[in-house]
Amino acid sequence: MVVFPHAVEAVPRVDVDQPDPDRAADAGESVDERRPLVDLFGDLRTSRSGLSEREAARRLVVYGPNTLSRRTGRRWPRELLGQFTQPLAILLALAAVLAWFGGSPALAVAVVAVILLNAGFAFVQEMQAERAVEALAAFLPSTTSVLRDGVRSEIAARDLVPGDILIIAEGDRVCADARIIDGSLVLDLSALTGESMPATRSAGPADAGTSLLEAPDLVFCGTTCTGGEASTVVTRTGMHTELGRIAALSQRVSTERSPLEQQVRRATWIIAVVAVIVGVLFLPVGVWAGLGWAAAISFSIGLIVANVPEGLLPTITLALAAGVRDLARRGAVVKRLSAVETLGSTTVICTDKTGTLTENRMRVTQLWLPGAEYDTTTTTTVDDTRAKALAATAAACTTAQPPTEAQTAGSGDPTELALLRLAEELHVAVTPAGRDAARRAVFHFDAHLKRMSTVDEDAGTLVIRTKGALETVLPCCDQVLDPQGRLQPLDDGIRLDLQHTLDRYAARGLRVLAVAARTLDHGQHVPTDRQQAESGLTLLGLVAMVDPPRAGVAAAVAAAHRAGIRIHVITGDYGPTAAEIARQVGLGHEGRRIVAGDELDRLTDSELDTILAGGDEIVFARVSPEAKLRICEALRAQGETVAMTGDGVNDAPALRHADIGVAMGRSGTDVAREAATMVLTDDNFATIVVAVDAGRRVFANVRKFVLYIFAHAVPEVVPFLIFALSGGAIPLPLTVLQILAIDLGTETLPALALGREPAEPGLMDRPPRPRAAGVIDRALLVRAWLLLGGVSAVLVMGGYLFTLWRAGWHPGDPTGAGTPLHHAYLQATTITFAGIVACQIGTAFAARTDRASLFTIGLFTNRFLLWGIAFELVFTAAVIYTPPLQDIFGTAAVSPAQLAIIAPFPVVVWGVDELVRWARRRAV
Repeated sequence: MVVFPHAVEAVPRVDVDQPDPDRAADAGESVDERRPLVDLFGDLRTSRSGLSEREAARRLVVYGPNTLSRRTGRRWPRELLGQFTQPLAILLALAAVLAWFGGSPALAVAVVAVILLNAGFAFVQEMQAERAVEALAAFLPSTTSVLRDGVRSEIAARDLVPGDILIIAEGDRVCADARIIDGSLVLDLSALTGESMPATRSAGPADAGTSLLEAPDLVFCGTTCTGGEASTVVTRTGMHTELGRIAALSQRVSTERSPLEQQVRRATWIIAVVAVIVGVLFLPVGVWAGLGWAAAISFSIGLIVANVPEGLLPTITLALAAGVRDLARRGAVVKRLSAVETLGSTTVICTDKTGTLTENRMRVTQLWLPGAEYDTTTTTTVDDTRAKALAATAAACTTAQPPTEAQTAGSGDPTELALLRLAEELHVAVTPAGRDAARRAVFHFDAHLKRMSTVDEDAGTLVIRTKGALETVLPCCDQVLDPQGRLQPLDDGIRLDLQHTLDRYAARGLRVLAVAARTLDHGQHVPTDRQQAESGLTLLGLVAMVDPPRAGVAAAVAAAHRAGIRIHVITGDYGPTAAEIARQVGLGHEGRRIVAGDELDRLTDSELDTILAGGDEIVFARVSPEAKLRICEALRAQGETVAMTGDGVNDAPALRHADIGVAMGRSGTDVAREAATMVLTDDNFATIVVAVDAGRRVFANVRKFVLYIFAHAVPEVVPFLIFALSGGAIPLPLTVLQILAIDLGTETLPALALGREPAEPGLMDRPPRPRAAGVIDRALLVRAWLLLGGVSAVLVMGGYLFTLWRAGWHPGDPTGAGTPLHHAYLQATTITFAGIVACQIGTAFAARTDRASLFTIGLFTNRFLLWGIAFELVFTAAVIYTPPLQDIFGTAAVSPAQLAIIAPFPVVVWGVDELVRWARRRAV
């Protein structure tokens, strides 16, 4: 039995000077991999027989271990401290201080507890260790094979140094950048470049204009060998490799605040300034109205407390957390709370192709036979015996391992895995054990010949099986099988048909393999000469395959387009192939533009801005990690909110730099998952659109409870203004403690329930909001303060004054402790407190929709809101009717007749808002 060499023997030693210690430190950084091999050996001070053990040990000290370094330093104290310097946290701290000086230490402690709980919760949710570089390090194997002193040996990958002779064989993970000396390799570069098709690399000079990643004789750290064997000379290790360069890019980009974080921070600072200004301006007004300085200062504090939305921070935090939990159940894990809202504001999605739009799983779609053609995607059964022979022959001429229980994805060349699946589908499955047992020789895939052949024993007969590119297999063939299975010479008509078929398949973005075979005569030996073996073959047919789009991607793209979102394809793959996939899923238009990496590099920033501002969806092909960052930055400079998807090592820097990075959970690399803000556990591109819908809903719901919370500031502030402007003739209708009871007690649960509100009809049919659009805008403030707040203030003050008037009160009458009207005054303030709560209920129902009528979504469809209102009523009743709480909050029990005064308040508040929305819809 003759088996072609699977190992590379040590080649004769070429005497070259050993590395100069003074130059060793620079070799890994300054060496030019493309110099002639003799010059390269000289630069690296090495030889074909490798380094000596002593020299390798010395270089390890000079260069350091072959690992990826990471930034160090304890960052968590700063991250945790940052939670307490958020504007909302500062406002809560201000409320706690005011409560303490207002004589309510218990409430002050409660507010501080809220600050601590929210800070801790947000810290745990958002604090993620910088594990991207550690994940990159996982791409380095633990051991590798090298030549040291002319002897092949296994060493730890971390001990590899520039100048080592590295032996790479099928199944190995490449652990350094190197140049091939002898042999040929088939490499899976998808994790590094995004290229879905395997690439061949072999010894030989490269064209000067070829990019580094496409050089035919260079291999790179982080890639995987799926076929062949070669000896290489290591040129770069550790952080000097291409993988290390990407690691450095990942560490340099920083995470910026989301649009929601920026808007809430800006809005809450405005609220804080307004609250302080109102409180300070009240001092001279109160003194002018006849109040003493002590009273004026006390009530200024009350005004500030009334303007501080104490419940806003916990409500936003918990609403975002609820959105995170909801997305996790739907296949998207979000690692930062605010990222949920960021998705909702997305205007552009920059998506990778391989593994994102496609399955990253080659699939045979077409079979061509003389006189017949089959579409394997629509044909459930193929009875043609020639097709079965074609599939069985192609599957036998492989080295890949199909999926097993232990290894669900299989291993080896994706093309060969597709051929094994084809044979199984046509019921002529080839098992690895049977295939390897029958094999007598193998001519590995050659990058120059572009074909592979095996010699197998089948029922005592030797059979040569060949597969490869049609242009290289066809010259080896002199006959074909006709439709009746008889041998027929390869005439010009068949050759022309083959060429037309090849052109037709190539136009559809398919990869085409030709399959041929020859049965040796009885008594013939296993051929040792490749040229002799690969001659006189019979062409069995053509196999065409593609990396197909994922199911549901086209529908997701259509939904994104309806939502006004553009999608650019940014891939390391071949441009026409990526454009064809884009066409299949509905991206771009006929004649869609393809911008290759070299063209992108030549574009100036202004030219790139012009292209991106044109409104078209573009396919960027053969792009580098830096180019992805450049595209992302250009889009963001134009005011776009960018979601970047990806699954490879090369995607990590862009995933971190985008407004939100989206990685694939199953097929994606650990690097991409760690660098991304959101991970799709189901690897479904359609989940991105689901997440966009959820993000828009979260943003809309944040506006709803902001509206709900802000609307109560007016009925809380107006009583203080009336008291001050009347010079005390109208007693204070509300106390500071009652305000805190509303803001931290009755308000929180209904606000949280609004955060769980279903999406309003038509939410995904609207264009994305502008990046500068705030959570709090003029329309929201007018609706909150003028409409809902104004109506609530009128109702509340009416109920307060009516209660005092019925008790016989007149302006200026004393109502302090010990006076005849004191109990009536307590009941009147209780009516004010309860009236605000009643108006809260009406505001909650009104806030459920922004444009549509409440009846379109149903009055009782939000059960969380119903439970929140029930708690609100129970809490209010406890404050009013429980003696200990009456003493704390200054309330008194009220009669059913007095409660009847405020009973219509919810309907009035909601009804007025419903009428205004009806009029607004009619006006459109």
